[in-house]
Amino acid sequence: MGRRKMRYGLVLGACLAGSMVVTTALSAPLAPAKPEASAARAKAERLAAELVGKMTTEEKLDQLLNTAPAISRLGIPAYNWWTESLHGALGTLPTTNFPEPIGLAASFDTALVQDVATAISTEVRDLHILSRQTGRMGRIGTGLDTWSPNINIFRDPRWGRGQETYGEDPFLTARIGVAFVQGVQGPDPDLPRVIATPKHFAVHSGPESTRHGANVFVSRHDLEDTYLPAFRAAITDGQAGSVMCAYNRIDGQPACASDLLLKDHLRGAWKFNGYVVSDCDAVKDIADNHKYSPDAATAVAAAMRAGVDNECNGATLTDTAGLARPYAEALRRGLITQTDVDQALVRLYSARLRVGDLPGVRAIETRPAPVTSVMTPQHEALALAASEKSLVLLKNDGLLPLKPGLRIAVIGPLADATRVLRGNYSSALSAPPISVLDGLRRAMPSAKIVHAPFGASFTDGDRVPSTALVAPDGKPGLLTRYYNTVEPPPTRFQPGTFGEAVAKMRYQEKPVVTRVEPDIASRSLDLAAVSDHHRVVWTGFLVPPESGTYRLGLGGFNGELKLDGKPFADLRKAGWASLPTLKNIRLEKGHRYPIEIVSESHALSGVNLIWKRVADDAAAELKKAAAQADVLVAVVGLTSDLEAEESPVEVPGFKGGDKTTLDLPPDQQKLLEQAKALGKPLVVVTMNGSPVNLAWAKANASAIVEAWYPGQSGGLAVANVLSGKTNPSGRLPLTFYRSIDDLPPFGDYAMAGRTYRYFTGEPVYPFGFGLSYTRYDYAPVTVEPLPGGADHGVRVTTTVRNVGARPGEEVAQLYLNFPDTPGAPRVALRGFQRVTLKPGEARKVTFTLSPRDLSSVTPDGDRRVAAGAYRVSVGSGQPGTGVPSQSAPFSIETAVALAK
Repeated sequence: MGRRKMRYGLVLGACLAGSMVVTTALSAPLAPAKPEASAARAKAERLAAELVGKMTTEEKLDQLLNTAPAISRLGIPAYNWWTESLHGALGTLPTTNFPEPIGLAASFDTALVQDVATAISTEVRDLHILSRQTGRMGRIGTGLDTWSPNINIFRDPRWGRGQETYGEDPFLTARIGVAFVQGVQGPDPDLPRVIATPKHFAVHSGPESTRHGANVFVSRHDLEDTYLPAFRAAITDGQAGSVMCAYNRIDGQPACASDLLLKDHLRGAWKFNGYVVSDCDAVKDIADNHKYSPDAATAVAAAMRAGVDNECNGATLTDTAGLARPYAEALRRGLITQTDVDQALVRLYSARLRVGDLPGVRAIETRPAPVTSVMTPQHEALALAASEKSLVLLKNDGLLPLKPGLRIAVIGPLADATRVLRGNYSSALSAPPISVLDGLRRAMPSAKIVHAPFGASFTDGDRVPSTALVAPDGKPGLLTRYYNTVEPPPTRFQPGTFGEAVAKMRYQEKPVVTRVEPDIASRSLDLAAVSDHHRVVWTGFLVPPESGTYRLGLGGFNGELKLDGKPFADLRKAGWASLPTLKNIRLEKGHRYPIEIVSESHALSGVNLIWKRVADDAAAELKKAAAQADVLVAVVGLTSDLEAEESPVEVPGFKGGDKTTLDLPPDQQKLLEQAKALGKPLVVVTMNGSPVNLAWAKANASAIVEAWYPGQSGGLAVANVLSGKTNPSGRLPLTFYRSIDDLPPFGDYAMAGRTYRYFTGEPVYPFGFGLSYTRYDYAPVTVEPLPGGADHGVRVTTTVRNVGARPGEEVAQLYLNFPDTPGAPRVALRGFQRVTLKPGEARKVTFTLSPRDLSSVTPDGDRRVAAGAYRVSVGSGQPGTGVPSQSAPFSIETAVALAK
């Protein structure tokens, strides 16, 4: 970043442990300087321009969609820009499933997040290598870019996709987001391992049901203060190679056609030199839903002129032909020029060259089959560590950690659940998740653990594990046969004909591949012999581990289940994101039930065998288990099928993917109250991606652990915390409110009354809160200008000491209180550090605050360091929330304006 001396300065009065005042001039930083092109980037741009210059106009326009077809005559392979990896790579191999991003944010650990992102990028690259080996390049999940991270601000706890974000705070989101971007891309952003794509630029956080046509009004203050800082950091600090624009309008202009966002801020003030991709169908929405443009041609022109280089179109999922026609029409009508098209393609092809998809700048990475660096022991260990660091201890009256040898009853609908651990945007092919019940059995082998099944609930829906499946020859898993179509299907389908065409497809009588798979999951994409359109038939036996009533059926869509030769479930007409279709059935332990599942693989195909053992009389099961126990562990919460992305699910408390209440589902609240009435100590473990009302649990439970959606090792991580093997150290990246009545309307994007920075009520648990099994103390804080002048910022120092009996990790948090100036938040996080301490150990902690860290935003949207009295606080959480904290005042005499 470039800086220059200003004609005016500010005087910083730094209180040094309450002693003398030091004054120094402070200069304002300029806007980020445009990055100088490295030799690699310059070469890539030159080669990209040469390639684009050899293409015909038709070839060029086809490359503007997320599915870029091969151009054989130029030696260009197919490429699909659609790759997802928010907290784990999604593809055709079992990949490592890390905690949901909201859980990663709760770690307050940028080094951890960077390690997680690096592991994800390794697995993304391996999936790309596999696609080269099997000839599957051009399919979703095979590219060397990723549409991650989601750095929108989780401004309202009702938003269903808030789980994908890093929480409600712009500073925390920025720092965690930068760490993720740098981990994904590696040390050289000009030669990235994988290209990161922060999304959804920029003012986007629900409601899900209106996102395709909503017009969001946002003040200049809130835009600069809340919605832009994380994106600015991802670009200027993280050097992200791509950005995804959002669905909605902002002040009347679609985000993917926004001059303010894409021109003024992104490429103007922030000097972004990467490419912009639209969210899927966001360009279509410009005409179809926003009515901002009269037709498709003017819509694509508006997006391209604003700076969108690549359009994700949902119809690419069905291999629809003619999706580039609006660009051809826009060219013909003079709405865009060949120069516009070439500029977009040079950006895209420069990226493909620099990331190693195309030769010329770096070697194309290949590896002998099979790919072996996906879901390694090292990645699995990292997943467990990330889960442990994400857990937040919210209450503990001394019951935790649980003593060895206790009798423990594990209750609640999520006690033995596994699907809930994975969260959304997760691979069904990840390692077998470990439930809390199984985790406790592993972590506490000397304890007597009983399980009380819950009644039927809309949270039900776990995949049948491979341990309950037996192939006809007695091997674990199911016999799986893949059948290609009799006649090769077309590579493209005319608009509106896909459904009819696939319904008429006929399949060969002889399978092209027959093998035993561990479970119900098609692994066709790693089989070169299997075509894109095919039928899969799984046969074998279902073998229950326990006798009882089960809810059994299929999840996903486009599949049929036969049990004992009779039809049992049919998902042929199921829609996207529907809840599983389950029926009650009595199953006996060890009995072999013949099953057959048939599914045709097309766009949006995917079927899972789902079950859940449930109680015939849940209250009786609870009493029976409690009578045998010293303590009750209730695992309750939500699922990412309920709080979700644009979901059709409508059950009490949920609509369109968003929540309509902060309360737990009524059957779960009833369970907690019944458990409390039994007189045994109660531990509540919550799994959710957003704040829930924990007021009752806070008043009645002995301990509360917030687990989020903790990933494949989540149950073991929870058990390690409950047993004391791990000292909890997570902190809340969100405010936990009592009710939606405490909040402004969901669709109102004004920040007044939202998040800890502007909410003036009393939350159940505040942002930044989290307990430990040990105690920490802080020495008085000192504040001083940095050597060389305060234009480089100020230094804040304290000493944190572990005054308890256990080793632990403290998250030292720095908050700033601002002068009484319009636009300033009541308090704001401006620093955090993890500190590992043995009992009695002390460590000096130093924070460096830049002028931007010291700044606030005026009502007109101008960022400045305001003149007046400040107070800095460092401690275990927000000042004034009952946690250890120390503070010191300092003053600034002259205001300084900062760049956007």
